[in-house]
Amino acid sequence: MQRRTFLGMLGAACVGASLPAGAEAAGKEFKGYPGSKGVLFDATRCIGCRKCEAACNKVNKLPEPEKKFDDLSVLDNKRRTDAKTFTVVNKYGGPKNPVFRKSQCNHCLEPACASACFVKAFKKLPNGAVVYDESVCVGCRYCMVACPFEVPTYEYDEPLTPRVMKCTMCAPRLAEGKLPGCVEDCPKEALVFGEREELITIARERIRRNPDRYVHHIYGENEMGGTSWMYLSGVPFNEIGMREDLGTKSAPELTAGALAAVPMVAGLWPVLLGGIYAVSKRNSKIADEEREEAVKNALAKASAEAEKTLSDALEKADVANKRKIEVEVKKAVEEALAPKEEEVAENSEKEES
Repeated sequence: MQRRTFLGMLGAACVGASLPAGAEAAGKEFKGYPGSKGVLFDATRCIGCRKCEAACNKVNKLPEPEKKFDDLSVLDNKRRTDAKTFTVVNKYGGPKNPVFRKSQCNHCLEPACASACFVKAFKKLPNGAVVYDESVCVGCRYCMVACPFEVPTYEYDEPLTPRVMKCTMCAPRLAEGKLPGCVEDCPKEALVFGEREELITIARERIRRNPDRYVHHIYGENEMGGTSWMYLSGVPFNEIGMREDLGTKSAPELTAGALAAVPMVAGLWPVLLGGIYAVSKRNSKIADEEREEAVKNALAKASAEAEKTLSDALEKADVANKRKIEVEVKKAVEEALAPKEEEVAENSEKEES
């Protein structure tokens, strides 16, 4: 690819990406799908038994934890969800009047994870669940940064096929007409599953009948534009580890300007990668040619040096052979002349006598 061609493609992508990005990027308000399902958690009914954790582990076929689910000593330490644990129960308050709160994905009506994902690996389903498609995920982990509840986690111990992991509200079970595993196994009905609007009605009725028992607020009804997982509590929500600074605007509404740039990133991505690939291929080709030339020169030099070494060796061998022959000839001459010298010496002695 020539530099001019690459810059032309880049400019075309920029123009195309600058077009309107759609309803979400424009900050259009969305109040959920009609008949969307959800879950209401009542902290005044939760006893911290961890049955919901065990059910979640079983339904999602997750690895067994180090400590068994009937070991309640884990409640003494604050925990969060991870790649192998989609839901956790934490204990708050003193030993005499503890309060328990279940944590998992809140399944926002307009999920921050989905709005931050430029490949649409996250999607809000009409039934209320926020699901994840690992086949399109590029592992950027923007979803983890975007989530105000710090829910999505990453499989860092999977070097080949890492995924982003989180609660799916048991979406496969919902498709079969079943309850989420945690809701089904809760012994105190601290979890209620149903249509979101009906759950809000139930929550308001509980507050009306027991005004001294509850904080007069349904957490998740409006937070971050609303969530499908909502909470009732007898103590202020910040006392059970929940944020009260989120406001009522949804993630796409808050990040409309930033989201408008997402299609640009998605549009430029193939062009940028293509340009980088072309440049790297060209550099690789040049490097290969230089490597071949260097090898050729090295072989030629080595060959010349080898020939010179051989010639020198042969020349030295010739000199050595000549010297050896001379020595041998001299020795032979000396041996041949030795008897004659003895005979002359004997004759001389006879003549003198």
